[in-house]
Amino acid sequence: MERTPVNSSNIASVGYDPASSTLQVEFNNGSIYDYYDVPEDTYTALIGAGSVGSFFHANIRNTYSFQQI
Repeated sequence: MERTPVNSSNIASVGYDPASSTLQVEFNNGSIYDYYDVPEDTYTALIGAGSVGSFFHANIRNTYSFQQI
């Protein structure tokens, strides 16, 4: 999945696959996680957020199932 770099102290890049509703997050420490069944508008809000990290923690981290890849 292609990811887009974001300006965040904790997150390096994010990507989204609309066919599977999968959000992929690469953290600055190099770990990569897939989050499942994430609506596309949530991804759009994430990349447009004033604070990507804060949005992620408030709306994605404990909301969607995930797997480290």
